[in-house]
Amino acid sequence: MKRWYVVSTQTRSEEKAAFHLRRQGYEVYLPKYLKRRNHARRIDWHPAPLFPRYLFVSVDVEHEPWRSIRSTLGVSHLIGNAECPVPVPEGIVEKVRAQEDDEGIVKLTTQSGLKAGDKVQVIYGAFADHIGIFECADDKQRVFILLDLLGRAVKVSVPLESVAAGA
Repeated sequence: MKRWYVVSTQTRSEEKAAFHLRRQGYEVYLPKYLKRRNHARRIDWHPAPLFPRYLFVSVDVEHEPWRSIRSTLGVSHLIGNAECPVPVPEGIVEKVRAQEDDEGIVKLTTQSGLKAGDKVQVIYGAFADHIGIFECADDKQRVFILLDLLGRAVKVSVPLESVAAGA
C-alpha cells in the first residue's frame, strides 16, 4: 500500500530533488507558501517551501524499489531507521493539501484569525494601547499594522502575540 514518507533534501535543493524524483516516476508533494522578501527597498512575496529541506514522496516500500530515492540528486536521506523509512501518519499530507489555494500555495493563517483591514489594539510593547489596522502577517510570527502616529499612517511590525482583535 502506498504511503507518504519524508525526504530530507540537501540545502536549498527541494525543487531539484522533487524534479528528479518525479522523473523516476515517484509521486512527490512539495508544499509551498508565500514568503515575504525584502530586496532593494522592495517588498515582494515569492513561493518558498513550507518545510525547508523536506518534501514528501508516496511509495509502497513493500512492492516498489524505494532505495533509489536515497541516491537521487538533491536528496540527503529518507527519514526513518536503517532498514526502512518511517511513514507519515495518515491524513497529515491531506490536511496540508486541504489548505492550498488554486495556485497550490498553502494559506497560512494567523493564530488569531485576523484579516486585512481588521481593527487591532496593541496590548504591550512600544506601541501599547495604540489602535491600528491589521495589514498582514509574515512567516516569522510578526504582523504588520498601520498606526496613526503624528497625524499620518505608519506601517509598523510587531510580534503577533502583542495584538488583539477589535478596538
